[in-house]
Order: sequence, then structure tokens, then C-alpha cells
Amino acid sequence: MPDLLLSCQDLTKAFGAAPLFEGLSFGITEGDHIGVVGPNGSGKTTLLRILTGEEDPSSGVRTMRRMLRVGYVPQDPRFAAGATVGGVLGEAASGPGIDPHEADSRALAAMRRAGYSDPEQPVTALSGGWLKRLAITRGLVGEPDLLLLDEPTNHLDLEGILWLEDLLQRVPLAFLAVSHDRYFLEAIATRIIEINRAFASGLLDVKGRYAEYLEKKDAQLAGQAAYQESLRNRVRGELEWLSRKARARTRKAKARIDEAGRLRGELADLDARARVAAVDVDFSGTERRTRRLLVARGLGKSYGARTVLRDVSVALAPGTRLGLLGTNGSGKTTLLRLLAGLEAPDSGSITRAPDLRVVTFDQKRERIDPALTLRRALAPAGDSVVFNGASIHVAGWAKRFLFLPEQLEMPLGRFSGGEQARVLIARLMLEPADLLLLDEPTNDLDIPTLEVLEESLLEFAGALVLVTHDRHLLERVSTSLLALDGKGAGIAYADYAQWEIAREAGETAPDPPGSGSPAPRAGEAGKPRPAGSPGRLGYLEQREWDAMEARIEEAERDLAARQKAAHDPVIASDHAALSAALAALAPAQEAVDRLYARWAELETKLRATAR
Repeated sequence: MPDLLLSCQDLTKAFGAAPLFEGLSFGITEGDHIGVVGPNGSGKTTLLRILTGEEDPSSGVRTMRRMLRVGYVPQDPRFAAGATVGGVLGEAASGPGIDPHEADSRALAAMRRAGYSDPEQPVTALSGGWLKRLAITRGLVGEPDLLLLDEPTNHLDLEGILWLEDLLQRVPLAFLAVSHDRYFLEAIATRIIEINRAFASGLLDVKGRYAEYLEKKDAQLAGQAAYQESLRNRVRGELEWLSRKARARTRKAKARIDEAGRLRGELADLDARARVAAVDVDFSGTERRTRRLLVARGLGKSYGARTVLRDVSVALAPGTRLGLLGTNGSGKTTLLRLLAGLEAPDSGSITRAPDLRVVTFDQKRERIDPALTLRRALAPAGDSVVFNGASIHVAGWAKRFLFLPEQLEMPLGRFSGGEQARVLIARLMLEPADLLLLDEPTNDLDIPTLEVLEESLLEFAGALVLVTHDRHLLERVSTSLLALDGKGAGIAYADYAQWEIAREAGETAPDPPGSGSPAPRAGEAGKPRPAGSPGRLGYLEQREWDAMEARIEEAERDLAARQKAAHDPVIASDHAALSAALAALAPAQEAVDRLYARWAELETKLRATAR
């Protein structure tokens, strides 16, 4: 039987009167691969800090095996000023009884396994993803018995997440990882713990993969709901009895009155725990009917000698949901900024529909002023907001995103990352949009909020460009993918599954630390062609494809002219002229629709022949 490494008995943590969690009991044994989930604010990060000994519980006991070595990767790792990659890992590898030469060799080996080549590289030169990778490597280099990771996939690109999955599947140690990444949890965890006051013990502990945990959670909640309904019926019966026997004072009657009180208390507790709050996300569209919202052709962008984008083309129409893939530094955020008009391309062109309304979600939360109160962040000019034409008091709007009235005067700097993300989403929803540009919107969001966000994006009527490392969201929401290869080119994929097949056919090595540029390995066969370049069409089809955009523009001009004629006030009272003008609209609209359908057909054929 595996040895017990760490155990917790009746852990409670409270800040003020309200407990963050209470009565948590569980153990971690050798070989445990645990994923921890739970709603924002349930205390996952606090629990990890208690497990490391950095924070004390309000009550309860945490015990550890003697001489247990614990590694910890915080959600936002910090490094000393002037630190280098080799220095960080060398310090982490050192310890009592370890020969300095052994520490150096251990650090060098860990550095190379993680993809770093220069031990003297300053930490300040690393991108966010490579900083997180360094923090993970630092947590492992001391060869801990137990590794604790808090949201380890945040700031990692997709290649980095796949690297981490492979690493955790191979390391011979126990680990516990807090994460909201469902694909990641399914890949690395063989035990799932959910911290949630909805459960009687404060948590649900399931041995099995994430999919098995979901099944057992449903069964657990269904059982609790059945018991809750049975208890409700018993309380109803006791209340009816009490209303008839209110004056009874026998010992038996008093015992029954006491039991009725106990049942009512238990039911009230169950009702409170079962009450699950959910964010209500509903992005507001402008209902624009324009067929093409934005067309970018041959975009190029360089910073100094480094080419970030080269000949990248994108076409966005209502209903288009384009997912962007690429390593950190490959140009995803740059492309979003070009599409938003925040930067100008060095080459190429961007054509936007007239009065196009673009709403952006900023990965770095640059739009969050930490000194601003929640009230002013949500309602800058008063005490109400306007959503879908209706005025809503700011307290009601805040409640929709799980904020309490007493939090309205709190500065945003005191809110957690997940809460700040909800503030941004609350603000975005108030801006009617034709085009949503979302740069890592899932960072810090809990799984229930992610699921609501998915549904909202699927229902959004406009166009969407999404950058995310959450593969579940990417696969479910995107209608197409564009992968940036780190050298400037964009490669089109029909879906995430096609990208995975191409990746397996032609693996990419980790990009040099800080650059985000992957180096191609052998096996490029099977990769789709760069977006915008032709695949294998017949001669006549290729000529048709080359002329398609011009034909669509001409057809749309004709449709616009006929629409203008039909709305001419001069013919409004002339029944015959008005009927003729309206009748001319139908074939013009059919011509536009037919051209777009043919465009989609040829584009599908291009993608198929490019596989």
C-alpha cells in the first residue's frame, strides 16, 4: 500500500466571519496524480498555501511525513531581480547535503530538458510562457516527493501545455494541480478533488479520470437532490403536525418538536449548499446583416529585424468563429491588434465594413485600473447600465456576475484574477459588437463560468477571433483555425483535430526561450498550406477562385443599389414602381448568396486538397 505523504483533518480557513472552506479532510499518498477544481472563491489557492506551510488554517490539522520534500509552483511566480535561468535552477537544485557540483549538473540537465540553451539568459528576457516553464522546472529540479501546482497552464501556449502534460505523465512523484483546463486534467490526473460547499463534506474526492469524476459528480448531486426532496417532504409533514398540535406539552410531543427543528435546520443547510450561483454571460450583437465584416489580405508586420507576420489573410463574416493557434511570441496578439486597428500593418490591407463595431478582451488586463472601484468600473457615469435597451441598476448588474452589493466600493486591485476577468466580461457585454477579439479570456475563470462563456460565444451572431490555450473551448467554439508558425506564416485548419493530426505528422521543437518561434523538425508532409495560398484546384476552378472576391464585391454593389432604389421615398407612393423595385431585390440577394456558397465550397476543397 502506498505511503501517506500528507494528510489534512477538518481544515477550515476563514477571513472574517465567513469561512472560505471548512471541515476539509483528505490525504495524499505516493504516486497520487491529483487534479483540484472548484468555483472561483472556493479557496483552492489558499488550500495550496496551507499545504506548503506558507499559511496556517483557522482550524484543523495538516500533517506531513517526516523529511517530506515539497515543490511549489505558484499561479504567478516571482524571480529575484537580475536572476538568470541557470541561477534560478542552480539555487533550486542546492540543499543540505547536496554536493555543489551535483547541484550544478542537476540544474543543467533540467534546463536542457525544459528547452533552455543559455544558463546566462536573464529571466527578464523570457516571455510569460517561458517564465511559467521556468517556474515549473524550478519546482521539479529539487526532486520533491510532492509537487503542488497552482494553475500551471496559465500563460503557457499550446506547445507548452503539451510539454507539461508529457512531463507530468512521466515524473515518478506525487503531484496535486489546481486547474480549470479540462483537457489538461483529463490527460494528467487519476484522481479529482472538487472543493465546493455544495457537498456535505466540503469536497468531492473521486479516483479516476476527469470524465469519470463528471459522472460521479452528477450521481452524487442527484442523490443529494433526492435526499433533499425527501427531507423537504418530512419537514412539510412535521410542520403540518405542529400546526395541529401547537399546544401539546407531553415529553413525546416536545421530542417531536425538537426533531422538526433539527430537520428544518438540516434542510436550510442543504438548500444553502445546493444554491449554485452562475455567471450569466450574453454578448450583445448589433444584428448587422453585412455579409463580410472584415477582410485582411497579405498582412505583414515586423519589429526591427524580426518578422512576426508575413502574408497572412483573414476573412470574417457574421457567424465566423476563428481560433488562433501558435506558440508564445508567434504573433497572435499582434494579429488581433491589427484587426482591431490598434496598430497598422507594414504591408497588406484591411477592409472593414462601414461603422464596424469591434470589442476586444485584453489578455494583460491593461484596461483594469486597480484604483477604480467596482461601481465605477461597471457604471462610469452613474448608478445604472444599459443592456439590450433596458436600464439596470449597477448592483443588479454586479450580482449577475456574482459580486455582492458590499463589494461595489472595493478597488479592483483587491479582486482576484478570476473576479477581474468577470469585471472585464461584464463591461464587454455592455458594448454591442459586430466583431469580438478575445485574447486569452479563460485565464483565471473557473469551469462553471467557462461553460457559460462557451454557450454565449456559440450564440453570438457576429464574428469572433479567439486566442486561448483552453482546447475544449477552442474545439467547441471555433468554426476554423489559423495556426501561426512563429516565422510569420499562417496555416489554415478546419478544426482542432486536423491541427493535432498535422502536429503528429510534423512535430515542432520548443521555441528558443523568449522568442516563441518554433523550429520545424523533420516530417513536414501532411501540413495544410498557408492561409490565403491556393491548394489544388482545376484550371477553371482556379480561375473562378481568383475572380471570386471581385464578383462578390460587384454583386454586393448591385444589391446595395437595388436596396437603395427600393427605399427611395420618390416611389413610396407609386405602387407599381415600388413593387418592381422590391421584386428586383430577390434575384440580387440570391446572386450574393449563391456566390458566397460557391466561395465556401471552393474554400473547403482548397483545405481538403491541402491536407
